[in-house]
Amino acid sequence: MSAPDRRPILLTGGRVLDPSQRLDLAAGDVLLADGKIQHAGDRVGRPDDAEVIDCAGLVVSPGFVDVHCHLREPGREDVETIATGARAAAAGGFTAVCAMPNTDPVTDNQAAVGFIIAQAKRAAASRVYPIGAITLGQKGESLAEFGEMVGAGAVAVSDDGKPVVSSQLMRTALEYARAFGIPVADHCEDPTLALGGAMNEGVMSMKLGLKGIPAEAEEIMAIRDILLARRTGGHIHLCHMSTKGSVELIRWGKERGIRVTAEVCPHHLSLTEESVAGYNTNAKMNPPLRTAEDVEALQQAVRDGTIDVVATDHAPHHYDEKEREFADAPNGIVGLETALAVLVTWLVEPGILTYAQLVDKMACAPARIFNLPGGTLARGAVADVTVFDPTRAWTVDAAGFRSKGRNTPYAGQTLRGKTVCTVVDGRVVYREATEAARA
Repeated sequence: MSAPDRRPILLTGGRVLDPSQRLDLAAGDVLLADGKIQHAGDRVGRPDDAEVIDCAGLVVSPGFVDVHCHLREPGREDVETIATGARAAAAGGFTAVCAMPNTDPVTDNQAAVGFIIAQAKRAAASRVYPIGAITLGQKGESLAEFGEMVGAGAVAVSDDGKPVVSSQLMRTALEYARAFGIPVADHCEDPTLALGGAMNEGVMSMKLGLKGIPAEAEEIMAIRDILLARRTGGHIHLCHMSTKGSVELIRWGKERGIRVTAEVCPHHLSLTEESVAGYNTNAKMNPPLRTAEDVEALQQAVRDGTIDVVATDHAPHHYDEKEREFADAPNGIVGLETALAVLVTWLVEPGILTYAQLVDKMACAPARIFNLPGGTLARGAVADVTVFDPTRAWTVDAAGFRSKGRNTPYAGQTLRGKTVCTVVDGRVVYREATEAARA
């Protein structure tokens, strides 16, 4: 993406917020030139050739990084492509996303990793970092070639969508990944407990006559992974945590110095199993929406640092697929374009998180944990910046998404917090139309 002759950008007058440097200025400037951060702090003079973007009343932060999304290409370009996903990410304030490997064919070799990187470059929107599969074909039988995938640009390995059932295979994966300095991201699910389940197991599942998935299906695998990380010294990253029990297990692991990190999705921080009422397939996901007690525990875990990052698990599906009977409909929702607003509405405005904590969970921590460029406004860092309006109220209209996916449980809801401008590698890749017209 680099091009040394690009025009400098001066983001002026906004709240400059960078938890990685403990920087929080009510009104400052951020200057970008040659694809790098040149200045972030007090007001500076305007370079003669700079594009000036007025950020008064807005927050200027390191670019958001989503370590867990599904871009569907190759194989399901009808529901999403790398290009449409990267543009949706930019519209949501994400300057980088990590693409999960459950494509068709599976991203389990260096050629597949290279294809994703090439497609992302053509899209010229948000950065896309491939995550390679843990096992060949995600079949859970034999390890993929981690070294070749990392050499081609993979930043982690995961069989997300499927758990690694074999404890011996997961142990070997953690040992192997440790040699390459990458995390192993696991989908924590005991398939025998979850088999046939369509939602959280509890009173609501009984009312609706749907087979439930108990919290223990997640927790059993979570503690297994934590114990294997202790045994191997490898870095286990637990995907999309959803239960109070998982929070307690992660806390236990961290207290003992085990290399465990964890993510939670905006929907698990804001919605409960009650959203499934009426057999709403846009509230069907895996892990399923849980109870109000689980939501509260997850919110507090984000607040106290037990859970390290917020990730979207962006999972677009075709409209017809979600129109099936609830038990037969696919799991997942789109999340790139609503994540910021969901967190502002459900966590920041009620006082659970500060904006500094929000930016840390969406930008600084994910870049740090996955060893990615960005996540900071420090001088010399890549010029990946998000500018957002923390108070803007807007109504979710799925028809206006940049993503091909329309499967969201937030449709029609009025949320607060809106991305205004997204800069990747010193180039504006998204700018809200009203702001562009005003400039």
